[in-house]
Amino acid sequence: MSWLSHLDYWHWFILAVVLIILEVFSPGAFLVWMGLSAAITGLALLLFPELAWQFQLIFFAVFSVAAIVLVRLFLQHRPIETDSPHLNRRGEQYIDRVFTLQDPIINGVGKISVDDSTWKIHGDDCPAGTKVKVVGVQGVILMIDQAE
Repeated sequence: MSWLSHLDYWHWFILAVVLIILEVFSPGAFLVWMGLSAAITGLALLLFPELAWQFQLIFFAVFSVAAIVLVRLFLQHRPIETDSPHLNRRGEQYIDRVFTLQDPIINGVGKISVDDSTWKIHGDDCPAGTKVKVVGVQGVILMIDQAE
């Protein structure tokens, strides 16, 4: 661990850049906050060059944990709003829509054509031509009830 005693501020700046670049290739937003913490640690070392490596690592760890916890708390109270909330949950975008059955539902199981695809459906037995409303989604199966 003798190499740790030779840490300079620019080592922390390089670590900050590497972590931020790695963030581009990873999902979520996690490494960017550690990169910011590494940059802050580098600034602290620039201001206080006699700071021991043990304190540098503690400083980095505390800032990393604090930054991640604060951002998570912030996002819990102010979630990111999107214009496509069901983008990756395709079945949920069909909830409350009404469709007409082309094929009957037999023994609670059937299929329905929705837009450009066919979905498996579960619900009460119905003849073809019945209007049904999607009331829920279980995985890739649409749960339906008869529409009024």
